[in-house]
Amino acid sequence: MDGGPSQLQQAQLAAFLRPDPAAFGTLISHLMSTSNEQRSQAESIFNLLRQTDPNSLVLKLAQLLSSSVHVEARAMAAILLRKQLTRDDSFIWPQLTEPTRATVKNTLLSALQNEESKSTIRKLCDTISELASSLIPENLWPEMLPFMFQCVTSNSPKLQEPAFVMFSQLAQFIGETLSPYITDLHNVFLNVLNNSSNSDVKIAALSAVINFIQCLPSSTERDRFQDLLPSMMKTLTEALNSGQEATAQEALELLIELAGTEPRFLRRQLADVVGSMLQIAEAENLEEGTRHLAIEFVITLAEARERAPGMMRKLPQFISRLFAILMNMLFDVEDDLAWYTCETKDEDAGETSNYSIGQECLDRLAIALGGNTIVPVASEQLPACFAATEWQKHHAALIALAQIAEGCSKIMIKNLEQVVTMVLNSFQHPHPRVRWAAINAIGQLSTDLGPDLQVQYHLRVLPALASAMDDYSNPRVQAHAASAVLNFSENCTPEILAPYLDGIVHKLLFLLQNTKQMVQEGALTALASVADSSQEQFQKYYDRVMPYLKAILVNASDKSNRMLRAKAMECISLVGMAVGKDKFRDDAKQVMEVLMSLQGSQMESDDPTTSYMLQAWSRLCKCLGQDFLPYMSVVMPPLLQSAQLKPDVIITSADSDDEIDESDDESMETITLGDKRIGIKTSVLEEKATACNMLCCYADELKEGFYPWIDQVTTTLVPLLKFYFHEEVRRAAVSAMPDLLRSAKLAVEKGMAQGRNETYIKQLSDYIVPALVEALHKEPDTEISVSMLDSLNECLQISGQLLDESQVRSIVDELKRVITASSSRKRERAERTKAEDFDAEEGELLKEENEQEEEVFDQIGEILGTMVKTFKASFLPFFDELSPFLMPMWGKDKTPEERRISICIFDDVAEQCRDAALKYYDTYLPFLLEACNDENPDVRQASVYGLGVCAEFGGSVIKPLVGEALSRLDMVIRQPNALQPENAMAYDNAVSALGKICLFHRDSIDSAQVLPAWLSCLPIKSDLIEAKVVHEQLCSMVERSDTELLGPNNQYLPKVVSIFTEVLCAGNDLTTKQTASRMINMLRQLQQTLPPSVLASTFSALQPQQQLALQSILSS
Repeated sequence: MDGGPSQLQQAQLAAFLRPDPAAFGTLISHLMSTSNEQRSQAESIFNLLRQTDPNSLVLKLAQLLSSSVHVEARAMAAILLRKQLTRDDSFIWPQLTEPTRATVKNTLLSALQNEESKSTIRKLCDTISELASSLIPENLWPEMLPFMFQCVTSNSPKLQEPAFVMFSQLAQFIGETLSPYITDLHNVFLNVLNNSSNSDVKIAALSAVINFIQCLPSSTERDRFQDLLPSMMKTLTEALNSGQEATAQEALELLIELAGTEPRFLRRQLADVVGSMLQIAEAENLEEGTRHLAIEFVITLAEARERAPGMMRKLPQFISRLFAILMNMLFDVEDDLAWYTCETKDEDAGETSNYSIGQECLDRLAIALGGNTIVPVASEQLPACFAATEWQKHHAALIALAQIAEGCSKIMIKNLEQVVTMVLNSFQHPHPRVRWAAINAIGQLSTDLGPDLQVQYHLRVLPALASAMDDYSNPRVQAHAASAVLNFSENCTPEILAPYLDGIVHKLLFLLQNTKQMVQEGALTALASVADSSQEQFQKYYDRVMPYLKAILVNASDKSNRMLRAKAMECISLVGMAVGKDKFRDDAKQVMEVLMSLQGSQMESDDPTTSYMLQAWSRLCKCLGQDFLPYMSVVMPPLLQSAQLKPDVIITSADSDDEIDESDDESMETITLGDKRIGIKTSVLEEKATACNMLCCYADELKEGFYPWIDQVTTTLVPLLKFYFHEEVRRAAVSAMPDLLRSAKLAVEKGMAQGRNETYIKQLSDYIVPALVEALHKEPDTEISVSMLDSLNECLQISGQLLDESQVRSIVDELKRVITASSSRKRERAERTKAEDFDAEEGELLKEENEQEEEVFDQIGEILGTMVKTFKASFLPFFDELSPFLMPMWGKDKTPEERRISICIFDDVAEQCRDAALKYYDTYLPFLLEACNDENPDVRQASVYGLGVCAEFGGSVIKPLVGEALSRLDMVIRQPNALQPENAMAYDNAVSALGKICLFHRDSIDSAQVLPAWLSCLPIKSDLIEAKVVHEQLCSMVERSDTELLGPNNQYLPKVVSIFTEVLCAGNDLTTKQTASRMINMLRQLQQTLPPSVLASTFSALQPQQQLALQSILSS
């Protein structure tokens, strides 16, 4: 239908807009109808009204709001008005006439004063705040602020509460407008918090204060509200003392928000505030919900590292109290009989909400405060629990150890003996739940304290787990022991596992035949992990293990066995990868047949088989390589379908009362983004992420064989570079980009691209590279940004000269932005070091965060190196633009890694651009010479390598500095520990640079001194790339009979022969095949041309084993 409304519709609209409000009231009631048909008819008329006559619509809603006797109609009018006045697609305020606007504003304020229904008042507050947030900053509602002040200073709780609610909602929009009234506001808040007798008003005032504090721009302004804190806390304590726990919980939630966003506001009164919270947490007469919120407040403060670094570590007495409270919560576990049934669904039978929250909070506390703070407290409190007669206390101590391990790993690794002994002693405890907790602790510690734990304690841990697998009267303990073997072996080398394999595999095969499915599943995952960790050492068990696995795969077909079958798939594919294609090939065919038939069958949406099968296919592909290609037509369609799944998303307003209902589906996760609350079904996201990872794996493994699917996969994955609901999906999409380009390039080069040529690679590159650059621009996560830069670099190496100038321009602009963003993150962290409570532990964490920035810069260096190698001198105008961003990185205040990378960038420019780079020597050479004396060996290596490059390509520009360069190189070579492993690369590169000076600047040096010095350093053995260059240079000089090298009367010839012999004995490590054969020819020539006496004295200078090696080389 085009044009305006039809005649019938015009008549309907006119009827609803008659002066008599009844018809419009009917329309609104139909919008709330339970009948879909009636509601959708009403919606289409309402939308038509909005399009054709917004003024009348809004006035009708305002009339309904002020005069309807039906509370539902008034509430609906408020909601509908809010929707029209929200700044989004349906925002109609600009279309309204000035009289209509005035009427709406007046009606809203008078309706608020007259309304009796609390829920309608709340909806009115939302509507007024929505409109005011647009109008007040532009000074288009001058009556609004006086109205709010009038309400909060009145004696009417009915007016005070909504006015404070609106202050909360508007704080972020009108903070600046309110600056002149800070003193008045402060007095209003103080008066209400101290003197109001109405708890709802006090909670609304508390919310307003907290929102207001958060939007004040400076700590000085926030400090003016500091004296409100006792009154704010009084709101909480008074509510508790008068038994109003619901009010107290509201207050706690608001204070938690303050602790998370402005923790330093609490600093001066920290001891009092935290003390009060712990008192609440310890009060057994209070509801659990109240006590849990008090704990959440203290944990939130501990976690507020970025805003208040180190603050909570200054209160050790409180940390000890909190730890004791959390331990008490862990004691709250019941010996529920369901736990012994060994059904997966009863895994947490007997665990109370206290227990679950205690567990979660110990983990968070340890991560937030670190081992130096938590381990002493744990060491003080846990021994009594381990010694207690009540099994619950012993159980709690083991759970606590497992929970704090991640956050305390550095300190716990230093006390491994004590930790491991406590846990292993508990394997003998009479109570099965304690034994389960001990096994659980070993599993967790294997993950968090590995590989140290595996290396030092395999002799004690693996036998203990093996004997726990014999606990037949407690199958849950058996199953958990098998799972712990998985954790242990994941951080384990094949050498550590080898002596235990016979016993472990034997026991796991025995458990596979257990009647309890949970035990079988545990055994399968453990077998899979053991095979994965022991690799080819697993071959000798293959013939015993595989028949069991295939039997489960074929026979576990009913619904109750779905997970068992899925785990059998996982195990078969990991065993196949461990033993390799040759051993697995025959069984692989049968396994594929089963998987193909399953793939074709109809599966329920919650069937775990799909996800496990996707992963099994990709492992089988890795194992079989190109032999897997025939199965791709079966594998790819469902895989693409999973990768293209749309996220199951529910979006509501962050401050709406409609909670996203998570109760019917455990896999809903809620995140808040700005003013939207987003509920996402995580199972869909996990399947999508798995599928994307698998696509990446196939492209990487099959190379040109992946060609038929490149186009489909590229159009699926490129949009997912900006899939912000799930990091794993983005990571997979990022990794796949170079794999897809590489597959296309290889397919074209090998004639497997159905006649397509380089134009196809260019089209693909034109699609992928700009998309990666744009995604990098928007990426919120630094770690993923590093992966994006790495991927971009690989893509540039593959695309090479196919990039056009505009693409290079966008990449360079993005690199500038990335460097700037990284620098500003480092500056923010440097600001944190100035905080009052900043301590050594915070310093460590800060260092770790900054290491990520080094990775960013490292990848930038790699990209610039690729660009310079690809475009040579034509890239230099871009390099000139980047110089102001790179030069600061040479500074003494920068980390060694940053200095090294910036030197490497210059080395690349000098090496690749040669004469065109000479203009930079004046700027960079002084830095390079100075950096040769850097304390860091990696910086020294990059600098001396650069001197070698300049010696080779610098011509007359470097001549005046040759003497200075020689003395710098001499210092690196003569350093007392020059040949220690950490310095060896710098030494080798210095020797190489010295050789280049001998080669290219002979006339500027004292050859009689320098050449023998260079010769005495050879051969070099650490930097295998430079070794080949240097030894080839020596070879050429000897071939030319370089008299200065060989010395008077060939006095250095024995040294040359010794170097050649040592180089040749090292196989292909220190020289290329061509250079080696030239060396052998020269040695044979010497044998034939030198007088026997000279030959004899030359050979006698060699070590006995060198003489033997030389004879063998010459005779072969």
